[in-house]
Amino acid sequence: MSSEETVVPNFDELGLPEALVASVKEIGYETPSPIQAASIPVLLQGESLLGQAQTGTGKTASFALPLLARIDVKKNSPQVLVLTPTRELAIQVAEAFQRYARDIKGFHVLPIYGGHSMTLQLKQLKRGPQVIVGTPGRVMDHLRRNSLDTSTMNAVVLDEADEMLKMGFIDDVDWILEQVPQPRQVALFSATMPEEIRKVARRHLDGAQEIRIAAKTSTVDTINQRYWQVSGVHKMDALTRIMETEDFDAAIIFVRTKTATVELAEKLEARGYSASALNGDMNQALRERAVNQLKQRKLDIVIATDVAARGLDVERITHVINYDIPYDTEAYVHRIGRTGRAGRTGEAILFVTPRERGLLRAIERATRQRIERMDLPTREMVAEQRVKQFKTDVIGMTDSVGSDMDFFRNLVKELAEENEMSIEDIAATLAWKAQVKRPLILPPEEKRPPRERRERDGRDRDSRRGERGGDRGERRQRRERPTDVNFVRYRIEAGRNEGLQPGDIVGAIANEAGIESRYIGNIRLYDQFSTVELPEGMPDEVMNHLQKTRVRQVEMNISVDTGPAPTDDRPRRPRGDRPRGGRNDRRGGDRERRNDRPRGERRGGDRDRRNDRPRGEAPQRQKKESSED
Repeated sequence: MSSEETVVPNFDELGLPEALVASVKEIGYETPSPIQAASIPVLLQGESLLGQAQTGTGKTASFALPLLARIDVKKNSPQVLVLTPTRELAIQVAEAFQRYARDIKGFHVLPIYGGHSMTLQLKQLKRGPQVIVGTPGRVMDHLRRNSLDTSTMNAVVLDEADEMLKMGFIDDVDWILEQVPQPRQVALFSATMPEEIRKVARRHLDGAQEIRIAAKTSTVDTINQRYWQVSGVHKMDALTRIMETEDFDAAIIFVRTKTATVELAEKLEARGYSASALNGDMNQALRERAVNQLKQRKLDIVIATDVAARGLDVERITHVINYDIPYDTEAYVHRIGRTGRAGRTGEAILFVTPRERGLLRAIERATRQRIERMDLPTREMVAEQRVKQFKTDVIGMTDSVGSDMDFFRNLVKELAEENEMSIEDIAATLAWKAQVKRPLILPPEEKRPPRERRERDGRDRDSRRGERGGDRGERRQRRERPTDVNFVRYRIEAGRNEGLQPGDIVGAIANEAGIESRYIGNIRLYDQFSTVELPEGMPDEVMNHLQKTRVRQVEMNISVDTGPAPTDDRPRRPRGDRPRGGRNDRRGGDRERRNDRPRGERRGGDRDRRNDRPRGEAPQRQKKESSED
């Protein structure tokens, strides 16, 4: 057993293939964490491993990287099975495999979990993914159906085994391990090691090397941590509001990619902030220049990646903003450690999309601190702060005028006498001129006039009548459709031929872009493509991300639809590309998905899996419900 931390300066020394080393460096990992340095060499040699390490210490890379190195991409069959306690973790681990293997051609990973279409999973399993990441219940379902082939598997990973024990899945895990034939490699990771888990280890990890890493991940008490739940499409506008209302001296904003550092810096500069990018593509001289400007108060905001900000220590940094949430908690701790140093106080703000709430909970567990939810500053708060700052600037400028003050006083008097204006009117006019680029009076939110609202309501009623009457080409209008947003029609390169349904589009856009469903307008499905209405002025970073987002295993390749707009509330379509009736209503689509389940598969997913187990094979003890159901 090893309880000492193995120190390895970089990933090059762990024996990983060059493609994987390049991927982790591009992601932002520089030095392997203790659990990574200790586990990767063991798993690379094909040995079994019993690892004890706190959540958020980089365990996913500890097993994903060495197992990826041992995968044969020429074989389209399952070679690695990873069991996780929840669907959220299953998705997270699968995404991590995909990120690490982005330069490995022919690699496929598939997450399988309860609550997701069994029919779709069966189709995806036939394509032969090399890595399966799943929850115990759904994996058992596939094993009983013989849809998951274990004969080609050579490695099994149990991630967060103590959580599976708490949720009542440890007997299921034991049964699943019995279905994977010998010889096989088993890696078990757990934050704690109760006796029940050690029993599983003794049965299935005979002779395994045990590694124990002491938990050190924690955050300092001098940092006030908050998060904002991303909603709508205006993530950049939300950042601007926060920057305007927070009393900050200097700030560092973290994003995931090098490209995002440049794009965000340009947008902040356009809004009047002194901002600069800081990423690994910049040469050392440029990086040092940005840091020195930050120290000398010539720069107030730095937008950085994890790699570029390692070791950055500037006293005046009062705020750290995680514009993109980090994938692991260790990175989060490193990020917010840029403020609150040497006993100083600091503020850490985290942007969290609905899909990323699992990452937020993991951060809270690892840091043993609760992160409080914050409300986005209102328009009134922004305006009030601008007025306050404007007054401060005016008072500060009086000292700059100096000896020229008499000249300008006389100029104002002459202007008042010649035009019969009051001094107050002249001052007000000059104040208006000074604030044009940064208005002190924010324009009111646009509202539809009553007549237009009545016409819209009439169209809603006509749409509902049309659906009841059989015209189902148009999806039902949502009652809460915002009245202050102009919608633009976008085209998605996936349609009925891929089994696409409106709920797939809404889920992909809402989860990947953090857009509330009420900001997603009409959806129309065709055989070869689909259209969706989204708010005008979608940020470039959102569109770039959505272009690569997959629905039904097909990239959306979303773009503005330049085709002719329908004039009769029905979609114009190419000949032979006809939308099929009844499937454009989102709720109707959900009903179809429920009805499409194979006979005998119940809505409860994993909860009902025990009722049809073969006698004597699966555990009979009732399990607690979990978030995977």
